[in-house]
Amino acid sequence: MKIKFLPDNITEEAEAGEPLLEVAHRAGVNIPTGCLMGHCHACEVEVDGGETICACISAVPPGKEEMSVNLYIDPIW
Repeated sequence: MKIKFLPDNITEEAEAGEPLLEVAHRAGVNIPTGCLMGHCHACEVEVDGGETICACISAVPPGKEEMSVNLYIDPIW
């Protein structure tokens, strides 16, 4: 699967089940984290232009060929 990290248009190959933070790290993309348990929401990203997920507890989903991950930074963090 190809994952495109926005807004910088960085694309990285990934396998279903890989932790999203590991794929981002391999691509040189920094997703801020806090608790690493999904409670603080510091790692929130938007996938495929809609759903918001916590990257720290999310994996690459099966059954897709492409996925976009839109990073946005919370200025409070």
